[in-house]
Amino acid sequence: MTPGPVSDLVPAGLDALSYEPLTPLAFLDRSALVFADRVALVDGPLVFTYAQLLDRCTRLAGAWHERAAEQPVAVLATNSHVALESHYSVPLAGLPLVALNYRLTPEDLGWIVGHAGCGLLVYEAATAEAAVRVAELVPGLRLVAADDGEYEELAASAPPYRADLEDERSLLSINYTSGTTGLPKGVMYHHRGAHLQALAMVVAARLSPESRFLWTLPMFHCNGWCFTWAVTAAGGTHVCLRAVDPALVWEQLRTSSITHFNAAPTVLSSLAWHAAAEPLSGPPVRVATGGAPPSPALLARLGQLGMDVMHVYGLTETYGPAMLCEWWPEWDELDEERRAVLRARQGVGNVVACSARVLDADGRDVPADGGTQGEIALRGNNVMLGYFKDDEATRRAAPDGWFRTGDVGVLHPDGYVELRDRSKDVIISGGENIASVEVEQAVMSHPAVLEVAVIGVPDDRWGEAPAAYVVLKDGATTSEEEIVDHVRGRLAHFKAPRHVVFGPLPKTATGKIQKFKLREEAWAGRDRRIG
Repeated sequence: MTPGPVSDLVPAGLDALSYEPLTPLAFLDRSALVFADRVALVDGPLVFTYAQLLDRCTRLAGAWHERAAEQPVAVLATNSHVALESHYSVPLAGLPLVALNYRLTPEDLGWIVGHAGCGLLVYEAATAEAAVRVAELVPGLRLVAADDGEYEELAASAPPYRADLEDERSLLSINYTSGTTGLPKGVMYHHRGAHLQALAMVVAARLSPESRFLWTLPMFHCNGWCFTWAVTAAGGTHVCLRAVDPALVWEQLRTSSITHFNAAPTVLSSLAWHAAAEPLSGPPVRVATGGAPPSPALLARLGQLGMDVMHVYGLTETYGPAMLCEWWPEWDELDEERRAVLRARQGVGNVVACSARVLDADGRDVPADGGTQGEIALRGNNVMLGYFKDDEATRRAAPDGWFRTGDVGVLHPDGYVELRDRSKDVIISGGENIASVEVEQAVMSHPAVLEVAVIGVPDDRWGEAPAAYVVLKDGATTSEEEIVDHVRGRLAHFKAPRHVVFGPLPKTATGKIQKFKLREEAWAGRDRRIG
């Protein structure tokens, strides 16, 4: 018998017996029932149980329902209870959440708020100046200050509200890209995708009711990689950290029984070689990192400090981590260098994702030989609905139903994907393709190097040549010649940087190095350090 449509198999009116729309909001309902008196959230002196968190969020939902005029709600907040509560209260009101990057300029924020059509902006004292300016730029936008008593009054006494969810693929949130190649694009998340991605993160990070998750990754970034919902699904505790300072992170790690946190490799580097860095006692702290491949040297150092690092890969368009380096217990028996090399791979799709593909220029799969490069392509339950108000960009990004990431990678025989570069970061020098990531890994293996970014810069003879922008560890010294010789001892000589520049690196709010800024300066001839 061939299975037919549900309508042919289930008696009329009983199809709901086996179907309920998926939504990450259900995780708060469950935890408020199962873990009612357990601590859900810690934000400095503020402590809320799961029962209190649900009550606050449903009341705030009632307030947003009355005040937002059925328009999306923007939130301009640090990693605080306000940011976390918004991930429940706004969609409970039946409205899309627009979590804003508070490090953007007011003008950029105003463009995003206007493009999303937000009717309400919730902000903290730390972001008040920007919020007021945004309101001047967006006519009709209403403001709610989280620190002047109004917000707490609403959380305590507003009429509870919960919108009915009929379609699990309805709009949950709009997350804006960084806009490094043009205006920011609004990436649309749906309830189903966020629900499934959150569960994937529970599995990947091994979250449980004993978990204490330190918020170092911004909640505005891919809704905190969906850990805003994942930690709640597990009944764990959210520990808010409003500013990421290495000394504060180490203090929390030592005094707050932290079991998990997520961060970009640049943030991990600042932790690994900070003055307060000493091996942690107790079970290893589980850390997820993504945004750039962590170097084997960094992974080895973090392991020595008592951190178990999971390498993940994803984009705003994929709800955060779509792939992860799934670890085999047998790999624990390998030597440290080999383990670090394996751990640096981007890996395989998470438990709710489709298997990633690596495609050539004609859209065909490259051989799984670990050497043939192509563009990484993704699809599945944890891929965006599309770009808000931009059907053309959506079609360009997924011309055949597979989302093109813009990242160059290889597929290993065991099915694991390894990122080699962003397509725009591949350096073509004298007709040879040089992967900037490969050169960065070689530079990072130098004991004096804390961070590095490698780009192609103009070269009269070769067209372009590699240049390494290096940040040294505190108290460390080295020279351009020493760095170049170090790389030549590990890679073909043509791959070694022809220029080494020492100094700070431009970064995004999530700690990701902004290579495009270095590239713009070099190719415009404005970086006098390149010559």
